Amino acid sequence: MSEGFQAVRNTQKRGEPYPVKRFGPENAGKVRRFHASFPGYQATPLVNLEGLARELGLGGVCVKDESRRFGLNAFKVLGGSYAMGSYIARRLGMRIEELSYEAMTGEEVRRRLGEVTFVTATDGNHGRGVAWTANRLGQKAVVYMPKGSAPERLRNIQALGAEASITDLNYDDAVRLARENAARYGWVLVQDTAWEGYKDIPGWIMEGYTTMALEAAEQMQAGGFRPTHIFLQAGVGSMAGAVAGFFADLYGEGERPVITVVEPDQADCLFRTAQAGDGRLHFVSGRMDTIMAGLACGEPCTLSWEVLRDHADHFVSCPDYVAAQGMRILSSPLPGDERVISGESGAATLGFVAEVMRNEKLAWLRRQLCLDKDSRVLCISTEGATDRENYQKIVWDGLYPGI
Repeated sequence: MSEGFQAVRNTQKRGEPYPVKRFGPENAGKVRRFHASFPGYQATPLVNLEGLARELGLGGVCVKDESRRFGLNAFKVLGGSYAMGSYIARRLGMRIEELSYEAMTGEEVRRRLGEVTFVTATDGNHGRGVAWTANRLGQKAVVYMPKGSAPERLRNIQALGAEASITDLNYDDAVRLARENAARYGWVLVQDTAWEGYKDIPGWIMEGYTTMALEAAEQMQAGGFRPTHIFLQAGVGSMAGAVAGFFADLYGEGERPVITVVEPDQADCLFRTAQAGDGRLHFVSGRMDTIMAGLACGEPCTLSWEVLRDHADHFVSCPDYVAAQGMRILSSPLPGDERVISGESGAATLGFVAEVMRNEKLAWLRRQLCLDKDSRVLCISTEGATDRENYQKIVWDGLYPGI
């Protein structure tokens, strides 16, 4: 089946590309030192799937497994925690380098800072990261979740002491609710969607994700694996922008891997923006029914779009079954390969790559992306089974089997 797949080459690059040094290895080292100060920090595994690469006719496949991040089953805590730390540092007139976990939980900082309430909108993973950080710092968190959010994800957030609820709104309207209540009650909004007058925190969130990119770069270098292609899933695009910026700075624009951004076809705002090519952001509204809940965002982050506009090569819109396929492939590895437990949003890119390489009706897309036996692919499994009931339905019962 080839229905539901659309792809566009990026033709919107400016003459002077967006500067990506803030997302590069030097700054990422500073960000990682902040994260490493938290108890329980460990680099998440990079899994080399040699058997899968042979099966797909590729030169290599590596998957960064973010289900191991701080026991939270997703990468999102990296962005939320770094943004919250950066906000605290600015408020106290300090540099983030001075503000380790030990300092933030010390009596002096807590006395000077007082009580802070952090608020956010989330499908689950970002809100859990914000709630976890607030809990560790002895602060408060309020979390709004869009309609249809998994009850398990709600319970995980509430278990961290946050005031959390599932609303009757879609994701972007839940963001607006969080924004309005932040202004009304004097709360601190921690959101990765940027707009005029609200860019610092989204930028810090993006910087927070570079810890993951730095780990992956070091792990690939240690294993002698240099990627030719990187596939990045996107909701508002903050993670994709941060990782694309990191590798553009690491390798240089002329030498970096081919960057492809993957979105669900029901929430493909970045694809639509790239496809239109008119210099404006294009939104998706309404229900955005997709199993990839973490990617069900209709309004791109302006800051991440600026990075992706200048440093990504392809934007792809694809049906839900590719994510389901990725989940099953990762859960049932070939002999010699390691198992990866990946949720719907986490498995989107690996499932997409597998479908493109195996489905002859998508040969046109394989050619467009320049995927062949010499291609070495990096994917990021951004979450584990954060909704275990749905994970079991997909992996055991074959929900969204594709054709």
